Amino acid sequence: MIRIRLDVMMAERKMSLNELSAKVGITPANLSILKNEKGKAVRFSTLDALCKVLECQPGDLLEYIEVDED
Repeated sequence: MIRIRLDVMMAERKMSLNELSAKVGITPANLSILKNEKGKAVRFSTLDALCKVLECQPGDLLEYIEVDED
């Protein structure tokens, strides 16, 4: 399972959802989906924009968690 750590990155940078939305050019509703880990996919262009604004690497936003399927 891939976990999106957007909430952690935003907290570390003391950035609100609305502020990030304005800087990235993505609606607050779509960012909220990512932040709450409800999204099924992330476009590279979205990942690129988030990394630019948050001054981070993709690996800072994405985390792999092994899930036991049994």
